[in-house]
Amino acid sequence: MRALYREHAGALFAYVLRLVGGDRYLAEDVVQETLLRAWKSASRLDPGARSLRPWLVTVARRIVIDGHRSRQARPPEASPAALDQLPAEDELERSLRLMTISDALDDLTEAHRQVLIETYFKGRTVNEAAAALGVPPGTVRSRVFYALRSLKIALEERGVTTS
Repeated sequence: MRALYREHAGALFAYVLRLVGGDRYLAEDVVQETLLRAWKSASRLDPGARSLRPWLVTVARRIVIDGHRSRQARPPEASPAALDQLPAEDELERSLRLMTISDALDDLTEAHRQVLIETYFKGRTVNEAAAALGVPPGTVRSRVFYALRSLKIALEERGVTTS
């Protein structure tokens, strides 16, 4: 087997490298598979033949063709690197941010928390929030102002910087 490798591996690699379009790794795999098949078929090979190279070249060519056909028969595989390029929401970061905000909201007075929930989280206008809370619109505006100021301080105490 060592003699077979020494005598034919270099020429076989050069031949296969052309067949696979210069893909060195694929060429090495094909040469390895070819020599493995030669080792498994050693009992059937003619020891009196002048050279085993024609048989090795035929086996290598068939391995390349079979590989090409199998790749054509199924969709191409996507490498994990392609997935790194896809924009994806980081759910852990989002969860931590929501937990921090929820914790900071607990520091606010009930009245401040209610106006923020009505205006920011439920998306209501000042007048709609005033009607829901049963207070005048001016009170809602004032409470939102002071609630946001208090929330900013509570978030800064938790290491969140606002810009």
